Amino acid sequence: MKYLKQYLKTISDRGNIKLAESISKTAEDVGNQYIKTFSFSSHEIGLLFGNVQSGKTGQMFGIMCKAADLGFPVFVLLTTDNVVLQQQTLDRVKSDLSGFCICGETDGGLFLENSLIEPTIIVLKKNYRILKLWAGILNSTGFMKGNPLFIIDDEADAASLNTLINKGKKSSINRYLDMIKNESSSSIYLQVTGTPQALLLQTLASGWHPYFTYYFQPGEAYLGGDFFFPKNQRADCISFLEDLNNPTRSVLLHHLAVAGQTSASGGKVSNCLIHPSVRQNVHSRFAADFEKELSWCLDNLHDAFKEALEKEYASLKPEKSVKVSFNSLFAEAEKMLLNNSVKILIMNGKNEVSSEEYAFGYNIIVGGNTLGRGVTFPGLHTIYYTRTSKKPQADTMWQQPSRMFGYDRDPGLMKVFIDEPLYKLFADINATNNSIISQVENGGERIRVYYPEGLNPTRANVLDNKKVSMISGSTNYYPFSPENDSIDALDSLLAPFDDKEPIYQVNLRLMQEILKHISSADDFSVQAFSDVLNIMLSDKPTAQGYLIVRRNRDVAKGTGALLSPNDWSLGAAYTEQTVLTMYKVTGNKGWDGRKLWIPNIKLPSGVVYYNVTEE
Repeated sequence: MKYLKQYLKTISDRGNIKLAESISKTAEDVGNQYIKTFSFSSHEIGLLFGNVQSGKTGQMFGIMCKAADLGFPVFVLLTTDNVVLQQQTLDRVKSDLSGFCICGETDGGLFLENSLIEPTIIVLKKNYRILKLWAGILNSTGFMKGNPLFIIDDEADAASLNTLINKGKKSSINRYLDMIKNESSSSIYLQVTGTPQALLLQTLASGWHPYFTYYFQPGEAYLGGDFFFPKNQRADCISFLEDLNNPTRSVLLHHLAVAGQTSASGGKVSNCLIHPSVRQNVHSRFAADFEKELSWCLDNLHDAFKEALEKEYASLKPEKSVKVSFNSLFAEAEKMLLNNSVKILIMNGKNEVSSEEYAFGYNIIVGGNTLGRGVTFPGLHTIYYTRTSKKPQADTMWQQPSRMFGYDRDPGLMKVFIDEPLYKLFADINATNNSIISQVENGGERIRVYYPEGLNPTRANVLDNKKVSMISGSTNYYPFSPENDSIDALDSLLAPFDDKEPIYQVNLRLMQEILKHISSADDFSVQAFSDVLNIMLSDKPTAQGYLIVRRNRDVAKGTGALLSPNDWSLGAAYTEQTVLTMYKVTGNKGWDGRKLWIPNIKLPSGVVYYNVTEE
């Protein structure tokens, strides 16, 4: 049976031809590049990532089918530790995939009975009790001693990594995942996420750094980071809270305008998401504020409310439906208010809300962390986002605004209410995400991560603090004991640059060529700096920097950054560019008489680049 062919037919028969084409491309690419070449005697880690809420479940299913076609008999599909999500995933596997033996968490007997006659998919939560149970089942049967295992870990950065790495121990979930992986004869462990920062910053020695990385493009109708948080400009759908006299009323008016347009066009759902804080008392306060504004709407139904709604109506530019008349829209909004059909749902650890409650109707959902990973809100066109953190983490934070991403959004109805600093923060995160994507698509083997100062890539407890270092922009870096592999080569490369000229504008690729002839040291990793330059070149292939060249410098070894006050000031003036200064010392003062080229490099200010060392 051709499992991939059958799955693609299932998707196409549902009318999702474009999706089927995308899944086919991902499955064939990953299959031909990585699964076909698998040795069936090793344990390998891969990373599949795409934009949040861009359809990664279908991509995962396609890869499993391709792997089954290529001889993998057992698959473990991991979800977050959420009972509802695990059940939803299990139901979707049963609905979408045929020809497999499909096991839930209590189906150990079914697994034994099947005896690998049909390829098996086991859907498990990342819960240590469940993982311990199935580690025992897989080991006790003996099946896996002579068979490869294919593990697909959805949201692999969320719970799978070792949170005790800096204490020399293994956290429970990480330990049992390791056990499941390594007790088979061989395995492919495919990490899946829309936020790969923590995974890319793992060391190879940890066993969790991806050997290969594949990025799948979202479909044409997808609204994601580039729509909401474009570089160097404010998106049309963004409304800064600082500009509003009454943000709560502005949010509600937009929601009612969109709900009216949706209802009058035959739609059944329009959701509004309020994300103010992690604190439950704040959720209650915001819910009460919206209740008051709903009362104001009723009290002023045919005067102030109607006038305000008409102003909001003028801003709507629907692209997926014909814009209805204002009278039709108002009639629908009036009906919602009079019938009390605009529901306010508080969604947090204290108040459970099922997906059925916001699958239809015109809802306002208020919450915090519960609005994160794995939760999808259909018809979401109004977002009120105020939450921030004293120590923000890029991957965690990106999961929150990502609820607004997806395929069923109408770009002409979207409106995000957010404060300006938070918008800038999300724009910075999106820029780094795009840099990671660019590095992958350009075939980069060493993917580098960078963020503005004050923004951490991920939580500190999953990174090896002995191996992960930071390279800060605006800081001058130089080797204390430099070595040149070829002084003649450096002389030749730098010959066109006159000492008498203060500074030269050069391509970053020339800087990389110069650095190739500098030997790495503990205090100056040439590879790390070259990788950072690669990031910049991935973002902009013609990226420029500045070069300062000075010869016959009678400088003593150990005198700080070696730069003269004039050259220091000259380089410091270029805050937004990379500056490489090359000094050729006479060798008379502590250099054993050797004439050496000594580099000093300063990266753009306000940015921190993260580097992983394996030594």
